[in-house]
Amino acid sequence: MSRPPTFVPPPCARPRTLRTARGDFAVLDAQPEARERDIKGLALLVPGFTGSKEDFIAMLEPLTASGYRVIAVDGRGQYETRGPDDEQAYAQDELARDLLAQAAALNAGVPHPADPENGPGVHNGPAAPGIHLLGHSLGGQIARAAVLLDPSPFRTLTLMSSGPAEISPAQQEKVRMLSDALMVMSMEQVWNAMEALDPPEDADMAGASGRDDLLARWLRHNPVQLITTGRRLTVEPDRVDELTAVRRLPSHVLSGERDDAWPVPLLDDMARRLGALRTVVEGAEHSPNTDRPKETAAAITRFWDKH
Repeated sequence: MSRPPTFVPPPCARPRTLRTARGDFAVLDAQPEARERDIKGLALLVPGFTGSKEDFIAMLEPLTASGYRVIAVDGRGQYETRGPDDEQAYAQDELARDLLAQAAALNAGVPHPADPENGPGVHNGPAAPGIHLLGHSLGGQIARAAVLLDPSPFRTLTLMSSGPAEISPAQQEKVRMLSDALMVMSMEQVWNAMEALDPPEDADMAGASGRDDLLARWLRHNPVQLITTGRRLTVEPDRVDELTAVRRLPSHVLSGERDDAWPVPLLDDMARRLGALRTVVEGAEHSPNTDRPKETAAAITRFWDKH
């Protein structure tokens, strides 16, 4: 589980609702101080299993300082985006089509009416298409599926700590145990069991208030989403060759120097097969976005700047 340093957005970002043809999604919309026509580009950040848009919160200021507008999103059934109690709603193709709908709404750049939540004059995005798509872990595999359905909305693809196929055997076992627990226990009971097995360190977040934020996020996840997407992580096929065929889309494989979901040599090989830029963030593990956010943001913007 990614543990962001805070759940409070930085001054450059604000929570809002992204309205799409497939429903509404909770996002953090982070923008540079420059006027919109001076913005280098637009990025869509997709969180991983059990995560949320807040997993990217520590990267928002350095990304916007580099000139990018960044949208971090809660997927269907994640934290502040509601989802149905229907496993089919969380099939990978469905979640991938959600990403395409989000990209379409952002690329359209059509203003929506003022309301108390979004305020006057809010635009979903710039008129010029071409989104830098980044997915962390499960989010990377969903992003890959979206690109395979339709690469046209995207300018680049970054797979952060997201491997070519199913997660490691040890992680598969953990996901199966979690799914079994979610079938018979409440979300709060499962949380208490997880805390007993793997208590969060105070260094990860600011003491008790940080743990309260993590718990509040956990309780708002839809358990059906967790069960369905977790199962997919244990059976995901290798689709690297399919992605390689999408030759017009520059790719970037980024990870920490250790990863318990996909061994780092496996990620090295995936980058080679894709002909992708490869970045290893020193001192980071499965969540470079929270382990080393400034260094990770710098690597990402160097890649975006090239495209």
